[in-house]
Amino acid sequence: MSRRQAREVAVRWLYEHDVGGTDPEAILARGDVKLDAPSFAFARSLLEGVVRHRAELDAELERLSHDWRVERMSAVDRNILRLGLYELRFEPDVPAPVALSEAVQLANLYSTPEGKRFVNGILSAAARELGREG
Repeated sequence: MSRRQAREVAVRWLYEHDVGGTDPEAILARGDVKLDAPSFAFARSLLEGVVRHRAELDAELERLSHDWRVERMSAVDRNILRLGLYELRFEPDVPAPVALSEAVQLANLYSTPEGKRFVNGILSAAARELGREG
């Protein structure tokens, strides 16, 4: 398996938690994903990290999007953005270009062309501010 697949699973879990209000532990306990142990552990750490830091991630996203409220963003885009920003801020072992590229790929798969550009723009601005342009 790969980290890309783990990120895809993490975005689906984050979406379910965000839109459906499903408890992260209930999501993890289902065991309905086919990931090897390292990929599952990575996806789990992403889910738990984003949930733990959600308030600060959302505040940062609102600021970076020029006061575009997170609640008004599409659910897919906001969860991809949360994941990408989490990796930029809290996963120093993940190179910034990888975090950005993976988020844009997720938007390419699950969002609209406008969503893909939105995700790229917001996360690129975040990487610049964090001094992690690449």
